[in-house]
Amino acid sequence: MKFAIDCRNLRKTYLAKPPVEAVRGLDLQVHYGECFGVLGPNGAGKTTTIEILEGLLPATSGEVWILGRQWGRDDREIRQRIGVSLQETVLSDELTVAETVRLFRSFYRHALTVEQALAQVSLQEKAKSRVNKLSGGQKQRLAVACAIVSDPELLFLDEPTTGLDPTSRREVWEIIRQLRANGRTILLTTHYMDEAQRLCDRVAIFDEGRVIAIGTPDELIRSLGGDQVVRFSFAKRQDPHCPVDPPTEILDTMRALPSVSLVENIAEQVRLTCQQLPVVVTALIELLRRHDYVLSDLNTREASLDDVFIHLTGKRLESDAA
Repeated sequence: MKFAIDCRNLRKTYLAKPPVEAVRGLDLQVHYGECFGVLGPNGAGKTTTIEILEGLLPATSGEVWILGRQWGRDDREIRQRIGVSLQETVLSDELTVAETVRLFRSFYRHALTVEQALAQVSLQEKAKSRVNKLSGGQKQRLAVACAIVSDPELLFLDEPTTGLDPTSRREVWEIIRQLRANGRTILLTTHYMDEAQRLCDRVAIFDEGRVIAIGTPDELIRSLGGDQVVRFSFAKRQDPHCPVDPPTEILDTMRALPSVSLVENIAEQVRLTCQQLPVVVTALIELLRRHDYVLSDLNTREASLDDVFIHLTGKRLESDAA
C-alpha cells in the first residue's frame, strides 16, 4: 500500500435527535515515514477520526486502511503493528517503571526489550522507581515507552505534551524526532502550533468534521500570501487609549496597501498579512493619520501556523489562547 493511513469518505454519525455528524465524508492519507500533525478546534471531529483510525471506534461508513489492512477484518495484525499513546494514560501507581513497560510488552508477539524501550525515552535510571514517584514529564515519557515497546511501524501520539513544562515538552519533542529519524510513521495530535510547526512533515487542519487544509507547515503559511504579520488596534486621535472597531471603508483601503494579501478584523484588532513589512507599516500610519486615527498598539512577527488556523477556522486553539 502507498499510504500508512488511507481513509476515504469517512463518516461517523451518532444517533440522537437530531443525529450528530461528527465526521462528514473525510479523506486523509498519511505517507509511510512521515510525522503527520492533526490540528482542529474543539468539536472539529479530529478525536472521533483518530479513535476510528486507532480501532477504538467503528465508522458509520467509509473505507479505512491502516498499514494496508482494514479494521474489522485484520484487527489482530493491525494491533501488533501500531502503538498508541493516549492523552491521559492511566498507569498503576504501585508498579515500577520497568514492570509497567514489561506488562505492555507482554501484549505483543515481537517487541523491544524493556531496557531498549526505556533507553529510547531516557528513563533507564528510573527503571526501579514506582510510577507514583515520577514527575509529570517522566510519566509522559513512560506512556510513550509503553506505546513504542512493540517497535510499531505506526505510532499514534495524542497531545503528548499537554500540561508539561517547557523542559519536559522539549524532551518529548526529541523522542518524537528520533522515532521519525528511525523511519517510524507518526500521527501527532496537538494543541500547540509551534509543536506542529517544528515536528511535522505535513499538517491537516480539521473543522466541522472535514479536512479543510493539508500541506507542509511552510506550504500552509505561504497560502496566506505573505510571510509577515502586522497586528494592531487603533483609536480616534481625540481618545488614543480607547480602541475602536475599524470602519469597513478603512479595512477596504488597507486591503489595497502595497504587498498586503490578507486583512482580518478580530475583536477590535486588525491583522495584516504582507510581504514588505516596512512599506506596509509606513503606509498604514499615513492611512490612519488621514482619517484622524492613531495606533494604540502594534506588533509584528513572522507568519505562523497559528495565523493559518485562525484564518481558516476563525478560531484560536485553546492552548494558544493566552
